Amino acid sequence: MIQNIWAIGRNYVEHAKELGNEVPTEPLVFLKAGSCATLAHSEIHLPKWATDVHHEVEIALQFDENLQISAACVALDLTERTLQSKLKAKGQPWTLAKSFTEACPISNFFPVADLDELRKINIKLMVNGELRQNGNTSLMIFSYEEQIDYVRQHFPVMAGDLLLTGTPAGVGPVKPGDVLVAEIVGKITHKWTVK
Repeated sequence: MIQNIWAIGRNYVEHAKELGNEVPTEPLVFLKAGSCATLAHSEIHLPKWATDVHHEVEIALQFDENLQISAACVALDLTERTLQSKLKAKGQPWTLAKSFTEACPISNFFPVADLDELRKINIKLMVNGELRQNGNTSLMIFSYEEQIDYVRQHFPVMAGDLLLTGTPAGVGPVKPGDVLVAEIVGKITHKWTVK
């Protein structure tokens, strides 16, 4: 069961720059409700109230019963960007922009014996056949180990929780009818249709 989704923001320099944000000097963590994760669905249903939902493709790591990483998947950190910008400008929490129903579609999990399997690996997102995001995990600001240690030290991490490890540059809007194909190259691919 996924109770919490611990998400690392701005973990790729180019993504931080494209949104006009400072590059962090320690992991920037925000929380998505575990209940907004949808496992291996083929559709994404956008909230009726949302006007500007953006895709952010990520590698998600899953904590096991020993709070070690033994599985991973490809995930989308869906974000209502207009709302997020308004809330940030007011200094208010941006939970609504990040944690709405179905805000974290994920693929099936695959086993991870060693985090080295996920180093120097490409993560990609195609939207309607067009390459939108394509980054390599070697470009992460904070390593997997730094992210894992940080969240375990600061938060009540539980077995089954996810760790979203950051998104590369190229985020952008999605709309009903779009077909999204996310890939951790050489590991897993998953396709969704936006409704």
